[in-house]
Amino acid sequence: MSEQQAPLLHAVDLKKYYPVKQGMFKPEAEVKALDGVSFTLERGKTLAVVGESGCGKSTLGRLLTMIEVPTGGELTFQGQDLLKHDPAAEKLRRQKIQIVFQNPYGSLNPRKKVGQILEEPLIINTDLSAKERKERALAIMAKVGLKPEQYDRYPHMFSGGQRQRIAIARGLMLNPEVVVADEPVSALDVSVQAQVLNLMMDLQDELGLSYVFISHDLSVVEHIADEVMVMYLGRCVEQGSKEQIFANPQHPYTQALLSATPRLDPEYRRERIKLTGELPSPLNPPKGCAFHARCRFATERCNQEQPKLKDYGDALIACHVVDEQKQAVV
Repeated sequence: MSEQQAPLLHAVDLKKYYPVKQGMFKPEAEVKALDGVSFTLERGKTLAVVGESGCGKSTLGRLLTMIEVPTGGELTFQGQDLLKHDPAAEKLRRQKIQIVFQNPYGSLNPRKKVGQILEEPLIINTDLSAKERKERALAIMAKVGLKPEQYDRYPHMFSGGQRQRIAIARGLMLNPEVVVADEPVSALDVSVQAQVLNLMMDLQDELGLSYVFISHDLSVVEHIADEVMVMYLGRCVEQGSKEQIFANPQHPYTQALLSATPRLDPEYRRERIKLTGELPSPLNPPKGCAFHARCRFATERCNQEQPKLKDYGDALIACHVVDEQKQAVV
């Protein structure tokens, strides 16, 4: 497959299992934080990964940026294997895929000035002179709406929104093609969220960036996504275009998530679907479909058999009930 044909970022069956000690006399258990997730990210597009806390969204983000190494699966960038243990693959990962973390108060070193924070990736990964590094830092600061005089200031002198702009600027210093944004606006006020989202969309248009946008907030996702992947307990339960997911959600979990999203327009308001029960523990996942204990449509088959993710043309869905409905229509 040539570079032109190969998708920008392609993941196949990515897994991340963590060993957990349960006590002196009990066998070691395994937490399946991510249990076989596949997707394709096209150039200039945004894939949103959504779900409740504990569904594996952030774990996926850490695997894509190799902060953590997958237990299994494949990850390629334009057809090149990113999981190989060689200097070329490591350099490709560092330069082409960057991450913006959730908390701008915790992700910036308080002892370093903005200029030092931004230039650090260049010092580590390039041979640029001090003058060239400063020029690059000032150019990126201008792109994210920061002023040149803020170059010598410390993070504590900025608001939350400005700090997240600094974090985005740091993520762009190496000219990445993919930016993993892990809940990038959830720590910000609602009025500031819109500013940061609009900035990210402007940068995407200007620089041709592709985003993996991790969020639990579907109203934010609707603003920025092209594709949406809904996750539950380490697995994808529904995936499709933003229009498909928001207009016609088919998995019961996606329907419940969307029903909880506030809508100003009465035409688009949904009847609230309340999920009963807690998210199951990934240490002891239920047999069958992981969602069956909280699902209003669950059948005996759901209790026993784990549904596979199937392609129905307009969306990928893992649900026995949906499968039976689709087959009945055919």
